Amino acid sequence: MRKKLQNVPYRRKREGKTNYKKRLGLLKGGKPRLVIRGSSKNIIAQIIKYEIKGDKVIAASSSKELEKLGWKFSRSNIPAAYLTGLLLGKKASSQKLGEMVLDSCLRVLARGGRICAALKGCIDAGLDVKCDESILPSDDKVKGKHIVDYAVIKKDMGGQKLPSVFDEVKKKIIGGK
Repeated sequence: MRKKLQNVPYRRKREGKTNYKKRLGLLKGGKPRLVIRGSSKNIIAQIIKYEIKGDKVIAASSSKELEKLGWKFSRSNIPAAYLTGLLLGKKASSQKLGEMVLDSCLRVLARGGRICAALKGCIDAGLDVKCDESILPSDDKVKGKHIVDYAVIKKDMGGQKLPSVFDEVKKKIIGGK
């Protein structure tokens, strides 16, 4: 008896890291990809361009860089995501990239979530990324008003300073430090 041959999927597909069908669709467009990833502690935003030898990172920013600009709060919340996107947009603004497409990979976009906040930061910095405006968070949420309201309930005085620190860091990013 002959054994049936089995097709073994690519390792990254087996591990649930890459959706190759979606990736191929994004690459066929020929536009640079805006890749935004969130972990439990950080937000990472990159602009990646496809090349035959492999993907090339054109510009990147991480929420870890916000600490150098005076950010003292969580690096994984919505205001930090917005500032990370704004920082990426400022880094990439000197390069003429044209229109980009958002690559959220296997993540499902949550309306007004961290990925959408980073996307809003990129758009506010001048990057050309097409998206539905309804998914972007409100200005109050981007500035951390929801965090301040929670801090008032919990009587956390450090959380009430978030909007002023947010404005200071935003001015540093826009003004170039």
